[in-house]
Formats: sequence, structure tokens, C-alpha cells
Amino acid sequence: MNDPPVRASSPVSTAVRHQTTMYCMVDGEASNLVAQMRRGVLPFCVLAMLGDGERYGFELVRALASVDGMVTGEGTIYPLLARLRRQGLVETTWRESDAGPPRRYYRLAPSGRATLAEFTGSWKLFRDSVDGLLQVGEKGGTK
Repeated sequence: MNDPPVRASSPVSTAVRHQTTMYCMVDGEASNLVAQMRRGVLPFCVLAMLGDGERYGFELVRALASVDGMVTGEGTIYPLLARLRRQGLVETTWRESDAGPPRRYYRLAPSGRATLAEFTGSWKLFRDSVDGLLQVGEKGGTK
């Protein structure tokens, strides 16, 4: 029943290594993980930024760029804003600008405010749970 030892360079060991979580984490996937987490929370961050009033797209890009770890560009924000608008989470109005063409301003729709409130509660619970698990791991045991 015992499997023969697998040499490190064999195709079997490579296939097994590629399927394990530790291999992915050691192999530089942690930076991709941050990008995936950012992608998952970015819509809610944008909704939160609209919580205190309306903003235009490039204003959101600049504000996000000033937040550590949230670096993103116009190629990400404008499609996201369009998706949030189609989903009914934000509403828009066009306004003339002193500094160029008219700007589309975004504001939270009532459903966007409700979605943000629901996410905020879920996020706090999730964040606290992950923080608790990470602290357990740092201590090397259970609480």
C-alpha cells in the first residue's frame, strides 16, 4: 500500500506541488492574492466613497490612488462604475465643467446605500474572524 518515494524532479511531484496551497503561496501567488482581494472589495469601496456625496469618475480614481494598497486606474474604475449603474446601485447626472468637457457625476442610489450597509456588516464580521484566526496562528495554538 505504500507509494514509492517520488523524486523531486518527476512529473508526479510537480503535479502534486502545483495542486497544493503551500506551493502556490510560496511560489509568489501572495501578490496575486492581494489583487484578487482588491478586485473583490473595490465595488464596495467605491460605494463607500460615494456615501458622503457625489463624485465624478476621475475624482474616484485619484482618491483610490491615494489609499495605500488600492492603486487602480481609469481602465478599472469606469467599467466598474458602468456596472454599478446598470445594477441600479449608483445614479448619474451630467454636469458642465469649467475645466473641459461635461462630467458624469455618480451618487449612491437607495439600493446602493442598502448594499453598502449590508456589506459593511458582513465585512466587519469577516474581518474580525480572519483577524482572530491570524492571531491564533501567530500564537501557535488556540485561544
